[in-house]
Amino acid sequence: MNAPAGTPVVFVHGLWLHATSWEPWVEYFAARGYEPIAPGWPGEPPTAEEARANPDTVAGYGIGDIADHYSEIISGLASPPVVIGHSFGGLVAQRLHGMGVSRACVVLSPAQFKGNLALPPTQLRTAWPVLSRPGLRKKTWSHSADSFARTFANAVPRPESDALYAAYGIPSPARPLFQASVANVSLRSEASVDTRRERGPVLLIAAGKDRTVPEATVRAAYRIQSRNPGVTELRVFPDRGHSMGADAGWREIADTALEFLTRHDVATSTGVGHG
Repeated sequence: MNAPAGTPVVFVHGLWLHATSWEPWVEYFAARGYEPIAPGWPGEPPTAEEARANPDTVAGYGIGDIADHYSEIISGLASPPVVIGHSFGGLVAQRLHGMGVSRACVVLSPAQFKGNLALPPTQLRTAWPVLSRPGLRKKTWSHSADSFARTFANAVPRPESDALYAAYGIPSPARPLFQASVANVSLRSEASVDTRRERGPVLLIAAGKDRTVPEATVRAAYRIQSRNPGVTELRVFPDRGHSMGADAGWREIADTALEFLTRHDVATSTGVGHG
């Protein structure tokens, strides 16, 4: 399952987890011949500890800023990468793929883009602590250990949730959440994805116990993406939650992504529309 040398992978994290949460994936993909990187969001300090100590460094950044940041990083790579994103990073990854800068896209519990009308009540309850406070639009918000365990890492034991929170939990800009919440009533929204462009394969991964981006939301994204002639697949893990890419079961998710990439010969592809 080794990839030819030089196949880049760009990991994009979501809200409330630091980029270092991808480190096990980076090592795992590197051992299989890929050239993976996991850059942080714009303004993000290099460690979770520094990010918690300096929350204002990421305040005010929106989806467009984040996508542009990763697009610039991708432009410096030797060839189009695979983009792998989680949560809002999954939205950004799909946006990048729709821009034609990547060869394939894998997303874990991706936040919904414009046109996805699914909004399960549990998802609204999870987002309400932020959306109910408009003053947070240009500020940051962070989970407490309790809210993280209740909504983000609800499918793992509390001690594991607390360990994940201590290792990777950070404040994140609230703006992307507000942008996504009004995307379907905005003429021009940064939470939009070009799902019609010719593209490489897309894999969407959903978690059956996810309270932050429920399975129904991911299935709705899959229905939209599957209208594209390109390969689109959905994989559901019924007993997993939103933390599936970072918790003790991450290898199962990573293996699913690797199998998908191998089966579609992604490592030998040069991507679509990369200029």
